[in-house]
Amino acid sequence: MADIIVQGAPRTLRGKNEARRLRVTGNVPATLYGGKGEALALAVNTKQVTAILRSESGHNTLFQVEFAGKQEPAIVKDWQVDPVSGRLLHVDLLRVAMDVRMRVKVPVHTFGDPTGVKVQGGVFEVVTREVEVECLPADIPTEFKVDVSGLALNQSLRASELPIDRAKIKLITEANTVLAHVVTLRVEEEKPAEVAATGTVPAEPEVIKKGKKEVEGEEGEEGAKGGEKAEKPEKKK
Repeated sequence: MADIIVQGAPRTLRGKNEARRLRVTGNVPATLYGGKGEALALAVNTKQVTAILRSESGHNTLFQVEFAGKQEPAIVKDWQVDPVSGRLLHVDLLRVAMDVRMRVKVPVHTFGDPTGVKVQGGVFEVVTREVEVECLPADIPTEFKVDVSGLALNQSLRASELPIDRAKIKLITEANTVLAHVVTLRVEEEKPAEVAATGTVPAEPEVIKKGKKEVEGEEGEEGAKGGEKAEKPEKKK
């Protein structure tokens, strides 16, 4: 286990105002729980916890949380960040016993260019990005790296194929779970525009019909008016 220490202090006051005050001083509210000890409210160093979360092993990093003159091994179980600023708001720390197996989720990273993509024109897709395993705290893997260069079209990488030391680590995720695969590129065909089968000329919009009637009516009225002209009386000889 790497000698990583997170400085902490017991926290007696609660509430949003106290949490804001802690963050101003470079600390973040935390809860330490699990194991045989009781749950404790702590204030821990924000920079130290942030560095752990950004490290290669991330939240699976095993460290010592130091408070009240003692140290306890722990990992980051959960955390909250501000959705706008990304600032750390709260962390949950889980006690670990070095001689007790525990379950953790480990990220899976692939590398290489699959044959199914380079040669057969397929598309590589990652389906599952992490798997759950059970092991002692000291044996928690940072990640699983898998070479997918030999993956052909319609072939999959499954959880059972991960490079796991079975003597130390037990795979909890279902063995047949697909982690990545190469699939055929799907192209959606455009649907042709629907054409009327009757071949009849579509009816004109109502507004056009109305306009034509009005024009015809006007013409009819003018014709009627012209026809109503009185005949000139014949001149008397």
